[in-house]
Amino acid sequence: MATVELRFSALPEHVRTARLVAAAVARRAGVDEAVLDEVRLAVGEACTRAVGLHQHGGISAPVKVLLIEEEKQFSIEVGDEAPHAVPGARAGDGSGDADVETEEDEMGLAVISGLVDDVEVSAGEHGGSIRMRWPTVPPATLLA
Repeated sequence: MATVELRFSALPEHVRTARLVAAAVARRAGVDEAVLDEVRLAVGEACTRAVGLHQHGGISAPVKVLLIEEEKQFSIEVGDEAPHAVPGARAGDGSGDADVETEEDEMGLAVISGLVDDVEVSAGEHGGSIRMRWPTVPPATLLA
C-alpha cells in the first residue's frame, strides 16, 4: 500500500495543484481513465470546502490530502482542522451567516456524493474528513 501525503496552505490557488496531483496519482494507481475527471472534480470540491472552513475559522493549519493506493482500490482523504457542529444542530447567532455556510457545505457534500459512489464524511470538534474511494484496474488488465 503506497500513500502520498499532500499538505497545503488554506488558499484557493492551491486547490488546482491538489486536483492535478490527485489525478496523476489516481492514474498511476490504476483508476479507470473514464473516471479521472470525476476524481479531479471531487477532490477539487473537497479541498475547496476544507479551504473555506479553514479561512472562515481563522485556522492557519494546512489542509491535508492523503492519496492511498491499496490492492483493489484507490482512496483520497481530504482533512480539515475546523471544528464542526454536531450533525442536526444549527449553530447561529441570528445573522444568517451560519445558515448560508451550512447550505454551502451541504451543497458541496451533495456534489461530491453525486461524483463518487463510495464516500465517508466524518466531523467532530477537532476537524473533519471526506474519504472517497474508487476501484482500480488490475495491472494485468492494463497491459492487455
